[in-house]
Amino acid sequence: MAADALSIIPGAVLRNLCDKLYEKRKNAALEIEGIVKQLATAGEHEKISAVISLLTNDFTYSPQANHRKGGLIGLAAVTVGLTSEAAQHLEQIVPPVLNSFLDQDSRVRYYACEALYNIAKVVRGDFIIYFNKIFDALCKLSADSDANVQSAAHLLDRLVKDIVTESDQFSIEEFIPLLRERMNVLNPYVRQFLVGWITVLDSVPDIDMLGFLPDFLDGLFNMLSDSSREIRQQADAALSEFLQEIKNSPNVDYGRMAEILVRRAGSSDEFTRLTSITWINEFVKLGGEQLVPYYADILGAILPCISDEEEKIRVVARETNEELRAIRADPTEGFDIGAILSIAKRELNSEHEATRIEALHWFSTLLARYRVEFLAYLNDIFDPLLNALSDPSDAVVLLVLEVHACIAEESHHFHHLVSYLIHTFHNNHVLLEKRGALIVRRLCVLLGAEKVYRKFSTILESETDLDFASIMVQALNLILLTSTELGELRSLLKKSLVDSCGKDLFQSLYASWCHSPMATISLCLLAQAYSHASCVIQSLGEEDINVTFLVQLDKLIRLLETPVFAYLRLQLLEPGKHTWLLKTLYGLLMLLPQQSAAFKILRTRLKTVPFSENLKRTSSANPYSQILQVTEDGNRNQDTQNYSAINFPSLLQQFENMQLQHRDHLKNQLQSHKSASAVTLSQEIQRYEEAHSSSLSEISRPPSRTSKGIS
Repeated sequence: MAADALSIIPGAVLRNLCDKLYEKRKNAALEIEGIVKQLATAGEHEKISAVISLLTNDFTYSPQANHRKGGLIGLAAVTVGLTSEAAQHLEQIVPPVLNSFLDQDSRVRYYACEALYNIAKVVRGDFIIYFNKIFDALCKLSADSDANVQSAAHLLDRLVKDIVTESDQFSIEEFIPLLRERMNVLNPYVRQFLVGWITVLDSVPDIDMLGFLPDFLDGLFNMLSDSSREIRQQADAALSEFLQEIKNSPNVDYGRMAEILVRRAGSSDEFTRLTSITWINEFVKLGGEQLVPYYADILGAILPCISDEEEKIRVVARETNEELRAIRADPTEGFDIGAILSIAKRELNSEHEATRIEALHWFSTLLARYRVEFLAYLNDIFDPLLNALSDPSDAVVLLVLEVHACIAEESHHFHHLVSYLIHTFHNNHVLLEKRGALIVRRLCVLLGAEKVYRKFSTILESETDLDFASIMVQALNLILLTSTELGELRSLLKKSLVDSCGKDLFQSLYASWCHSPMATISLCLLAQAYSHASCVIQSLGEEDINVTFLVQLDKLIRLLETPVFAYLRLQLLEPGKHTWLLKTLYGLLMLLPQQSAAFKILRTRLKTVPFSENLKRTSSANPYSQILQVTEDGNRNQDTQNYSAINFPSLLQQFENMQLQHRDHLKNQLQSHKSASAVTLSQEIQRYEEAHSSSLSEISRPPSRTSKGIS
């Protein structure tokens, strides 16, 4: 066949075709074009094939660069000579040209672009069958190191785009896998090339690029973080156009794209996060039932963005979160409550307060709408919710308490909650001091003060750590005496001597309030059980009146001047009816150091009492050393008339027994400290003696003789 071709094309033409001068190669190509035209007119296609084979084997595959250049221009000339009949020879012509795109010589690559350009101009639509191979070659040439090759490739690229847009033979199905593979390339020139093709193909009405968007969407999002501003803008423009098409299209595969958007929402690049969250926002509005299986993933992407550093992202994320929460999905239709709870549980550990708050809103929403399904997952989320009560944010703690209050409608959950709180306060006294009042007060509002206080008292009654029990009772007592939320509870306690409900509450609290003498006295003052309060004061021993007791007493004296105890102060206007109140207050006065501010406050208050004839004062040289004496008539006051309702002697015995336990506990602690100190001292003495003995042995040891020593 080569011999046939040599007989067809003169030797001089072949020599010029591989000349180093471009003009000679060009003239030789024109002669070949004329020869091929004559052969085509005569129908000599076998001879044409022989010419093509000659140009391919002896020229384009030659080790000589000028031969390869000549072969490429010759193949283009053959195609031009064939004109409309070129399609049947493309299988011979195109592969060697495509192979030349990989040539090491940049000029050969340049002429390959030129040759393919001329070939494409001739064959147009017949060229489509090689599109994927040509696209792959152009993709590589777009990043060529030689600027001239890049320019030639761009010209060829524009022509190929024109051919594809006007062709009805282009197969988008065959092209998409290649596009998807190339979308991960990082070279900026290749990225521009790819975005350009995506934009062009999307503009063709007969090509459904939207249907294949999930295949290359991730690649487009990846380009949003490119270092080149131009590439970012091109990718953003393409994405904006696709999003607009999605809004106008009735059939969109939201699911596959949602997975991509969720991943991209966690990008370190701000622009990528904003774009992905914006897309998710539109998907939530448009997706409907298609997105139900992806709600948990979407939520997992939204919640962290609610605390994003960029305000635009925070705004869109909050809007999306609200829209998602407003959707009422049916668990029977693929709505996975467990998955959403898992996401909310994960975000409870977020370092950002706003995200933790929104996670808790999801707990509340799901609990309100799907209580039965929610409680089925309670074992997985209850402990994290309990741990959230130690959150540094007050807003988070209040929301956690709301969730717990809803859960605690079941009694066993309520018991678990209060037990956990007591356990947490036991291990973290700082939390009790800083956050205890907030937690207890909020629980009282949500679940009812009486219910909460009864449960605390029941659990604390059997607390084995007596020191903690005392601290906890003192904290609860202070909340009881100061919080506006507990006003109704205080009102009920005031009726303890005349009302069965008040009596029951008083006795319920008394069992644990016994851990603290001052809390017990405060409870008696609230309940107007003044006679019992006086008995409690009289029962106190020397060990009971310590620094802690005096600090608590100081607080109580100051609280007596607050509106909470206004009724008590008004009762002092009738000392004849409330002699036990007077005796109680004077008892407290006698326990206070005279130089303390509390002593002066209480003494000043008692000096204003208008004494009746039932009360006598015995004066001394010091007008302030006055002793209240109770007459027999005074014993028959309002307190004693109601004693039959409550067994106060039994309560006093209960109080004394509890205080005896505290005294024994204190003695044991002191004994342990003494023993530990004695052991420590003994160990120190032993170490000292061992060290001293060692020193003595060193001193008593005779010196060693050396060669230079005294003989």
